[in-house]
Amino acid sequence: MPLPAAVLLAAGAGAILDGGFPDRSWWVLAPLGVLLMFVALLGRRPAPALLVGMVAGLSFWLIHISWITLYLGPVPWLALGGLEAIFFGVGLWLIAVVLNRGPRAWPTRWGRLGLVPLVVAGLWTAREAISAVWPYGGFAWGRVAISQSESPFAGLVAWVGMSGLSFLIVWLSALALQLLREVGWGALARWTVLTASVALLLVVPAVPIAQSGEARIAAVQGASDAGLFAQYSPGQILADHTSATLPLVGQPVDFVVWPENGSDIDPTRSQDAANVLDYVSRAMMAPLITGTITYRDGKYYNTSLLWKAGEGVTALYDKVHPVPFAEYMPDRAFWRPFAPELIDLISRDYQLGTQPNVFDVNGILAGIAICFDIADDQLVHQMIDSGATVILAQTNNADFGHTDESVQQLAIARLRAIEAGRTVVNISTVGTSAIIAPDGHTMDSLPTWVPGSMVQTVPLSTTRTPAMAAGRGIEWLVSGLGLAGLVFCLLFAPSAPREARRRAAEAAARPVNAERTRTNRVRA
Repeated sequence: MPLPAAVLLAAGAGAILDGGFPDRSWWVLAPLGVLLMFVALLGRRPAPALLVGMVAGLSFWLIHISWITLYLGPVPWLALGGLEAIFFGVGLWLIAVVLNRGPRAWPTRWGRLGLVPLVVAGLWTAREAISAVWPYGGFAWGRVAISQSESPFAGLVAWVGMSGLSFLIVWLSALALQLLREVGWGALARWTVLTASVALLLVVPAVPIAQSGEARIAAVQGASDAGLFAQYSPGQILADHTSATLPLVGQPVDFVVWPENGSDIDPTRSQDAANVLDYVSRAMMAPLITGTITYRDGKYYNTSLLWKAGEGVTALYDKVHPVPFAEYMPDRAFWRPFAPELIDLISRDYQLGTQPNVFDVNGILAGIAICFDIADDQLVHQMIDSGATVILAQTNNADFGHTDESVQQLAIARLRAIEAGRTVVNISTVGTSAIIAPDGHTMDSLPTWVPGSMVQTVPLSTTRTPAMAAGRGIEWLVSGLGLAGLVFCLLFAPSAPREARRRAAEAAARPVNAERTRTNRVRA
């Protein structure tokens, strides 16, 4: 199609892809959006393909992370959206090479239908994998897998992990495109292949999760405006969570969990705060796990504490994945000249944690994820490798109001529950808070910005799902497949202009050859 039409289609496809994610969660739009992006790439030379990819990336990302603007304004939104759009554009540019050269590299029908979609999906997954870890620890938001948290495909994540689920959804989109391009096949044959492929994924059984025990957990949401620029008196957030916990006194629980920043005063440096935590733990007759900001050896940490009445801190975990440009400023001297007022808002840099992310809570091994940690594949694998039987996802979403950010994060938590085969307690200062069973269904939830609590007896498990057993191996496998296929196309498939010149030369030679044949016959 003409380049202006392709650019418009790419912009629309980015918006359609976002519609597959929470809050709308129209999951079927995600593979449709990907398919339309691929359509816009057909026949594109390198520079136009990069332009189309950048437009698609900007359209998707600026809509998808618009919640950043609520408190931080347009500069971080445009900066992060622009960076991710570059990754997106380069990824689609490479995919365009395979879409345009692949059918010539694998000229048989089954080569076109079998290999091209696999290589395209592998390249998409490789782009997601790289942007999830680089630069500055990466940004693991916006992966196609996350759009499927409530879809019939969600159960596949226990077999293939987050990257594997992205791969399979994009593979379906690429296969649909190749079926549309395939000449000589009727509509019935095309629909049969596509329907069979979808059915094949849907009939994969759920991974059986064996229950090893149970725990009764109380999760408390204080509805505290604990945002970066919120105005509150010291101790108010601690008081909010204490007040929301006291109605539970008398209920038998194994432990109580508060969210990230559940205490705005560090109990390791404030005796008054320590007394409050002692009181809550003693009244509930159970340990308390709470988030707070600690200051140790001249450095700040975003910390989760395991607190027991009379003993104080018995274990702590510092957030391993603090958010760059929010919780710390990387390369401050370099970035400050671009937006000094904005950079100076981040007055203290949180350090990267080094402690194990599993607490032993009276014999219950609980994996701890502080906010963005839940999006980090490696940290989830680490907690499962360390024997976690339940996952506690503590978060503070107050900076993002009633936007889509909290439900996007909850979608990640839901997929983690299925992927790891563990109950996930997603507890926020303001919501969205929910307890999610290992099969992905919601056991309990709380309305946003309303104080409350969830008390549930949840299953514990030591089952290792195939996704956890494979680790990052699936991601490496499918990404390597994509990159190897790209190299093959570049080396062994002629470019479209060269192929066109070859065909023109053959066509021009046909009359000459025909005349020579006629002359030879006359002579004979």
